[in-house]
Amino acid sequence: MQRRFYLFLLVTILYSCTALSQGSSAGNPVIYADVPDMSMIRVGDTYYMSSTTMHMAPGVPIMKSKDLVNWELVNYCYDILADVDALNLNNGKNAYGSGTWASCIRYHNNMYYVSTFSSTTGKTYIYATEDIEKGPWKTVTFTPSYHDHTVFFDDDGRIYIIWGGGKLHIAELKPDLSGIKEGTERIFIENASAPSGDNVGLPAEGSQLFKVNGKYYLFNITWPRGGMRTVVIHRADNMNGPWEGRVALQDKGVAQGGLIDTPDGRWFAYLFRDNGAVGRIPYLVPVKWEDGWPVLGINGKVPETLDLPASKGLIPGIVASDEFIRKKKDAALPLVWQWNHNPDNSLWSVGERKGYLRLKTGRVDADFLSARNTLTQRTVGPVCSGTTSMDVSNMKEGDFAGLALLQKKYGFVGVMYENGVKKIVMVSAQTDKPEEVESLPLNQDTVFLKAECNFTDRKDMADFYYSLDGKKWIKIGSQLKMAYTLPHFMGYRFGLFNYATKTSGGYVDFDYFRISDKK
Repeated sequence: MQRRFYLFLLVTILYSCTALSQGSSAGNPVIYADVPDMSMIRVGDTYYMSSTTMHMAPGVPIMKSKDLVNWELVNYCYDILADVDALNLNNGKNAYGSGTWASCIRYHNNMYYVSTFSSTTGKTYIYATEDIEKGPWKTVTFTPSYHDHTVFFDDDGRIYIIWGGGKLHIAELKPDLSGIKEGTERIFIENASAPSGDNVGLPAEGSQLFKVNGKYYLFNITWPRGGMRTVVIHRADNMNGPWEGRVALQDKGVAQGGLIDTPDGRWFAYLFRDNGAVGRIPYLVPVKWEDGWPVLGINGKVPETLDLPASKGLIPGIVASDEFIRKKKDAALPLVWQWNHNPDNSLWSVGERKGYLRLKTGRVDADFLSARNTLTQRTVGPVCSGTTSMDVSNMKEGDFAGLALLQKKYGFVGVMYENGVKKIVMVSAQTDKPEEVESLPLNQDTVFLKAECNFTDRKDMADFYYSLDGKKWIKIGSQLKMAYTLPHFMGYRFGLFNYATKTSGGYVDFDYFRISDKK
């Protein structure tokens, strides 16, 4: 009997240790949210990462981590990219899926540099600062817009920029980074896609260049037809080549990124995966060095668990609830918020009514996607929900306001003021043509709204709810089948909105926005 007891005790202890060990490990994806085109550096024991948010403002988010797993937003490179019609949603123009793409972050001589490019403005941008978390940024722009480029500071003082797709180009940058040195542009690699075969759909792009132990390593993504997104690495002993290439990873479509090391000498590749409606989500893959090559994955596969600290969740580092209560020195909006295109700052406030976000209408718009001042946050997987409370007592005839899930095939639950009557509505643009699926009269000034997302196994379904008391939730309308569309090129976002279809001057007050990683 005593032996049985000790055996039971031993098994219990072993099971507990195993469970504890599993629980203390990180898992892939490391961020289950739309954080694509990552570029990463380590400065001492701190990691910084830049990413793509395209048409959103502010843009080019900077995130910080101490362990490669738990990240928090600390800054943006710009408040607005440019004051042009497409970015302002003016005169029928928009920048959906454009704005700025794949940035490159570097640290050199105690300065942080983040470069990016824009098809909207036709320019290349380089932002520089001594304090990446607080700024200020010095901005340099030049033409043309160098697609998917990487900036590289070499040991001999030369600064290079590499760009392109398939056929890659290189040039030297001027010392002040104001443009390329005349006469230095040349073909870098004639066909960087070659290691992944002849039948390539997406030519090698997303260049990121690194130097390790005196050798140069160039990371690219390709996509062979009928295959999956693939990591290709080229290696050379000097910048002039010759360059030798190989397929470095072909698993789950996890690709595009680069190398990062830890203070204790371990190496990882940071990459992302297209994951349906939630967006493009970051993965970490362990790296071993063999014969001077970085070997990615465990037996060529992306592992589910990592020998890194466990994730504490994405709240509040990447997304966060907001009660809209501000103290004197608080920023008007925490960094988790981004506007859908450039905002009109005269038409929103967190100070006019304390504890509320006020969204005012300043013009007439035809539909939700053309309306300015929609305030957004990422959705997160595998499931999440967003709730808000809205005071609609100051709406005007023809106004729409509420809580949306923003993408081309959007859906929202909100309030519409029509023919002198306010009604709760659920609108779906799943078929590309917005449809009022259900409506019912609203006879009070405050309404509670909720949107729930399920991204588990790419189900990509969303449901909308309303409440009259904040306690009893009632489903409204139809289930939205969310879809990642290329015209928007972004994962779904929660959005608080208010726009006019007949006359401007109305406003609504949002009491809070609360996000949960549970339904």
